[in-house]
Amino acid sequence: MLCALAIFCGCSKPIAADDPANLGTGLLSGKQMAVAALGQVTAVVHPGMLHSAADFTRMTTKVNAGAQPWLDGWNKLVANGRSAATYVPRPVDTIVRGRAASGRGENYIQACQDAAAAYQNALRWKIKGDAACGANAVAIMNAWARTCKYIDGDSNKQLAAGLQGYQWANAAEIMRGYSGWSTTDFTAFKNFMLNVYYPVSSDFLNRHNNTCGTHYWLNWDMSNLCTVLAIGILCDDVTKINYAINYYQHSGTGTAFIGRVTTATYPNGMDQAQEAGRDQGHATMEVPLFGTFCQMLYNQGQNFFDYNPWSHVNPPLLGVSEYIAAYNINTTNTVPYTTYNNCENSNQTVISSAGRGNIRPGWELVYNYYVKIKGKSAPYTTQFAEKVRPEGGGGDYGSTSGSYDQLGFGTLTFSR
Repeated sequence: MLCALAIFCGCSKPIAADDPANLGTGLLSGKQMAVAALGQVTAVVHPGMLHSAADFTRMTTKVNAGAQPWLDGWNKLVANGRSAATYVPRPVDTIVRGRAASGRGENYIQACQDAAAAYQNALRWKIKGDAACGANAVAIMNAWARTCKYIDGDSNKQLAAGLQGYQWANAAEIMRGYSGWSTTDFTAFKNFMLNVYYPVSSDFLNRHNNTCGTHYWLNWDMSNLCTVLAIGILCDDVTKINYAINYYQHSGTGTAFIGRVTTATYPNGMDQAQEAGRDQGHATMEVPLFGTFCQMLYNQGQNFFDYNPWSHVNPPLLGVSEYIAAYNINTTNTVPYTTYNNCENSNQTVISSAGRGNIRPGWELVYNYYVKIKGKSAPYTTQFAEKVRPEGGGGDYGSTSGSYDQLGFGTLTFSR
């Protein structure tokens, strides 16, 4: 397990992602404090989350021309039942994930499904002008804004906030300015995001339930950071946007701080994923969530795709993508692994083979940015994107909540 892939340079000593002795302590290392600020957002761009105005123009042009792979991506979207204008939402007063003190049973899958449906309907309206889908996207979001007041459960409620909060916000960002969405209803939806999702995600990032900095896995931290960022964009709140920037660059006490998103860096260009020793089902979540964070900031004029303050072989997102893709693309590849020890002395000494070969959408975003736009070599990210292409979305990768951990449809939305 400790040998690098044969086509690289053999076994090699890892380069620390940051001072390893400090990563589990929650203390700022010298490197962390030395990172120069990339910038701060002073004005919000719309549409400016996962997709820009130019992105939508490209999608529409390519789909209307029947060009590939965009047409295959479009057909994948249309084939998903959640994208239908006839999709009926199931809003609840209280979203429950985990064990609730009230004794209520879990129902968070309804928010997972409906957020995916709102996004998918919104895409169909924005790309092809499907009026019925546009109306349904708004109807789904209005129903939740009117009905839902709380997120409840044990600590898992913070996953419900993180994983669906940014998805709802992205659907709303697509539909902002839609003539059928009244100012009153749009404001009500923004208040729904501010009053139901934001407090849970913000509290998690600020306190981590009073645990030490690396107690929680990266997907917890990054998903909640994405939600705070997306709500900031949706609500034109630069304070929230800049909080997300500062958390990632400087001040984050959790695993979404740049010094903790990887646990070792290797001379072959790979960066060890923080959850690689846990299982591959969760490790493969890192790329779509990390990519979502970078893409939303990119559309606000902040390029964290290429942000590489310690001059590693690759910036962290590409390094992690290459690492996870290489290990999961087939069972013959081996990747280097360095023992990971969190702040509670929970050691993981080998990479986990549990869930190996797990397929999630999310690699088209990374592949297209680094390979098609930047011209970089990313052989394993490329292979993984090819394996999943055309990417589907929520509901295309199983019936459990894992199918809804990412919005997907990157072949349609990110291909160049």
